[in-house]
Amino acid sequence: MSYEDGTISTLLDQVAIVLVEPKYPENIGAAARVAKNTGISRLIVVRQEPPDREKMLKMATHKAADLIDHLEFYPDLASALADFQVVVATTARQGRQRRPPNTPRVVMEKILPLLTNNKTALMFGPEHRGLTNDDLKYCHFTSTIPTADFSSLNLAQAVGIHCHELYHALLYGTEALSEAVNPKQATTREMEGMYSHLEELLTRIDFLKDNNGENDYWMNSIRKFLGRLGLLSKEVKMIRGFCRQFLWYEDQQSIKPEE
Repeated sequence: MSYEDGTISTLLDQVAIVLVEPKYPENIGAAARVAKNTGISRLIVVRQEPPDREKMLKMATHKAADLIDHLEFYPDLASALADFQVVVATTARQGRQRRPPNTPRVVMEKILPLLTNNKTALMFGPEHRGLTNDDLKYCHFTSTIPTADFSSLNLAQAVGIHCHELYHALLYGTEALSEAVNPKQATTREMEGMYSHLEELLTRIDFLKDNNGENDYWMNSIRKFLGRLGLLSKEVKMIRGFCRQFLWYEDQQSIKPEE
């Protein structure tokens, strides 16, 4: 069973391509062209200065010029992702603090039921280094393109593979995926507020110790755990309320006069 064309278009409206500090304007244009071919109409660039428009247009061609004209720019990744509920990070690197990788096809099957109610970002790092661990702290899923011994894909190629897999999943989604409906999850902005409150609370009770990077290690582990749960906005508010109450109570205890 496949989605109807109208439904596909509606679901694709929930998706944006996010390019983090791309070096070459031509790659942005090529990414816009790929996005246009697969029905994605939102392209976000995280960069301090806008890239050369003519170089972008040259690779985008006139068919995808509207994506270049409506390109969204943000100075930092937190601002760019603030309104998204689901973030997919693409990475070829693996490490102790990185999430277990999935192929693009597996990831698209996982996020497909989430698209109905959740804005979703497909995030790609700069050509020379990819996404950092700090960038990856915002993600809910990581995707790694399987390659042979030589692994060196152009940014636009990586965008193309993920866009194709998403469009393929939408065209040929199973009945189970079609019927699955997931509630609206908390946004990145709400999750970051919660993480800040948790870090303050856990630091206050000495659970986190800022020695030899232990603070970052434990917070990354907490992020991974809570990120997997798909918390709703009201659940995030509840956790933040608990943190605020605990911090308030401790402040009150610390100012009590001695008997």
